[in-house]
Amino acid sequence: MKKAENIIVGISIGDLNGIGGEIVLKTFEDHRILDFCTPVIFASAKTIVFLKTHFKSAIHFNNINNIKQLAHGKVNVFNCWNEPVKIEFGKEDVKIGEYAIKSLQTATKALKNSNIDVLVTAPINKHNIQSESFNFPGHTDFLAQELEGDSLMFMVNDALRVGLLTDHVPVKDIVEHITEELIIEKVNTVYKSLEKDFKIRKPKIAVLGINPHTGDNGVIGNEDDAVLRPTLKKIKEEGKLVYGPYAADSFFGSNNYKNFDAIIASYHDQGLIPFKTLSFGQGVNYTAGLNKVRTSPDHGTAFEIAGQGKADENSFKEAVFTAIQIFKNRSDYEQITSNPLKKAPKKTEQKNVYK
Repeated sequence: MKKAENIIVGISIGDLNGIGGEIVLKTFEDHRILDFCTPVIFASAKTIVFLKTHFKSAIHFNNINNIKQLAHGKVNVFNCWNEPVKIEFGKEDVKIGEYAIKSLQTATKALKNSNIDVLVTAPINKHNIQSESFNFPGHTDFLAQELEGDSLMFMVNDALRVGLLTDHVPVKDIVEHITEELIIEKVNTVYKSLEKDFKIRKPKIAVLGINPHTGDNGVIGNEDDAVLRPTLKKIKEEGKLVYGPYAADSFFGSNNYKNFDAIIASYHDQGLIPFKTLSFGQGVNYTAGLNKVRTSPDHGTAFEIAGQGKADENSFKEAVFTAIQIFKNRSDYEQITSNPLKKAPKKTEQKNVYK
């Protein structure tokens, strides 16, 4: 198994006119993080020097053009481009979107080739990244195409994990997407992730209803009775501890979420509004179900404060540590499943050590 400091964390720089560059610099200014990983920022030395000067950052980095030049114990910057980039904080710019995608694509290629162990993505602007060659609503959909597995948006922190049946789907189309096949796929993805990525045996999962009050026996829609309930019953008969559907309006306020290892919401805002309310700034967006580990902070580009030095790096820092811990958990899981008689290594909470 890799030593902690040799776990290579790839960083895609995100939208350079947003807060991504700032939170990346702030995270790696603290040299203690190098005890847990070797970071590689996919951007360019010129760009990082500009950001370093603007934010008066004390960060030191190793400039590389080839992943073989990577230095452990240092922050590395992999040059994805060499030309100067015009950065105008707070401005939506198609050209800046192109650099965000160039960083993401280069980092993803390195991840696929196992040149890096995990990927942490800084925020992008979903509008200015669109082009003929890149037509995805965000990171998750792009990575689902590039990597193996069934992807799922999984918002996680130490006390709460929320997965989604549907993610970037317009509200008017949600019901059309929720089928028996989709429910089974997403529940299985969450279940496997809890076992493999979070070391939870026999996970307990709650599923939130589609309609208000889960349809009130068909008075407010019949999708919960016709699709969700019978599918969850079928899954439960397989031996999985899956419960629901629960009425979403009272589920979090009543603290019922604390009784489960994960919650699956039917659609984006149903799950992300309570998650971000309860854990904003400490939450992590994890793309579960893929053969590689990718995390990101739980916020966007924040153009309104970009360049002002006000951005809080805590969620990005949590994303880095979550990626590292999941990578270690997966390694342990693979060792145990390949040799069932071998005792599981004792889990260490790296984030608590760092804090």
